Amino acid sequence: MTQQVLTTTVVGSYPQPDWLIDRTMLSKGVPRVRMQAMWRVSEPWLEQAQDDATIVAIRDMERAGIDIISDGEIRRESYSNRFATALEGVDTEHPGVIRNRLGQETVVPRVVGRIRRTRPVEVRDMQFLRRNTDRPAKITLPGPFTMAQQAQNEHYRDVEEMAMDFAAAVNEEAKDLQAAGADVIQLDEPWLRNDPEAAARFAVPAINRALAGLTVPTALHLCFGYAAVVRHQKPTGYSFLPQLAETIAQQISIEAAQPRLDLGVLADLSGKTIILGVLDLGDPAVETVDQVAARIRAGLTRVAPDRLILAPDCGMKYLPRETAFGKLRALSEGTRAVRAQIA
Repeated sequence: MTQQVLTTTVVGSYPQPDWLIDRTMLSKGVPRVRMQAMWRVSEPWLEQAQDDATIVAIRDMERAGIDIISDGEIRRESYSNRFATALEGVDTEHPGVIRNRLGQETVVPRVVGRIRRTRPVEVRDMQFLRRNTDRPAKITLPGPFTMAQQAQNEHYRDVEEMAMDFAAAVNEEAKDLQAAGADVIQLDEPWLRNDPEAAARFAVPAINRALAGLTVPTALHLCFGYAAVVRHQKPTGYSFLPQLAETIAQQISIEAAQPRLDLGVLADLSGKTIILGVLDLGDPAVETVDQVAARIRAGLTRVAPDRLILAPDCGMKYLPRETAFGKLRALSEGTRAVRAQIA
């Protein structure tokens, strides 16, 4: 994969068309279990419809000028549920419930046996993406720590043991995705910030197990949640970030634009390439080229150009498509402007 200075990429998802998915249902939250009712197309034609919508997403990213694209995660109801519920040991018929610190309940996968990957889950997605673009392509997987935090454990003696089996399943899938043509493989670990004490105990070993043996660049994404779902003021710093220097992921992807992140924290990750969020997905306005360029220049005060990749803060699936496309085009044009200045 050719690497230029100040590459642009996406974090993962792109808006699904209204004709494909019930966006009103989508807007109610991030499903942890399967929600087949969300799809507007009947099962016999659903895969074909998802393929068509995926081509639309690919072409939008290409037209916007993004260097490293994804398939838009068009086939997913959420970033995590499609993979997590495809594993052996998960009871998909009788889900569990977990309660957060505020007492809010969420329906989640219920683990009743040993977690094992028995079949490919996203490999066809990667093969389809590879056939339909000449650009470098990334694909994402939910991380083992996040999946363990999003599950009701009724089998393992502790959550650490469960997370390591999730990690083994992710690793098997990631190796097949690499063989299918992935240029970058990204793990999504937004729940690292939710329980920093648990993260300190076992997140790094689980992440390293999930990425073991891969030879393509690997990325680790953490954020404060989708802007459309998390409506309160986001923190300006991460509770679990310096520890990620110990992971074998070469790239760390962070949400920075919406929370106005103190970029001084990047000093703790001096050995990593930083995927810096420079698009505020909580703002419905499309950024100007100057706004994007200013955020990139702020990043360059902390990170060398050859270690900086530019991206949206998070996945874009909750945005209107025209807004997402406009923001990606601003990302591309703003990056080109800064690239020309430092050439």
